[in-house]
Amino acid sequence: MVSKGMKQGTCGQLSGDLMSATCPTRRVLDLIADKWTTLVIYLLADGTKRYGELQKAIGGISQKMLTQTLRRLEEDGLVKRTVYPVVPPRTEYELTPLGRTLKEPLTALCAWAVQHMGEVEQERAKHQRKVLSA
Repeated sequence: MVSKGMKQGTCGQLSGDLMSATCPTRRVLDLIADKWTTLVIYLLADGTKRYGELQKAIGGISQKMLTQTLRRLEEDGLVKRTVYPVVPPRTEYELTPLGRTLKEPLTALCAWAVQHMGEVEQERAKHQRKVLSA
């Protein structure tokens, strides 16, 4: 399904074709569909955080993956990184105005995941039982 704002078969500044492998909209979708990106933006939606706060809050993320995610978000203009010239150095991360536009849809996505995790887990278990009994 293609929304009114996106025309099938075009890929320009104002429109995009998500189904085209060469359209830049795919790179944007890949970025925001990444689980680490979603969690980082979800946390930063509450305000500025330091690196250690982010790492402590996101269970299971490695230092390398958090660094890569933050760098990518900074490169794409979604996160602003501020380094303070103190000893030891203090670095803070916050959403840019562009990044804040993702607050509502990603918060809704996270809320959906929490609300429906039980149903999804039940379906997974049902499918697994079916596979094992076959």
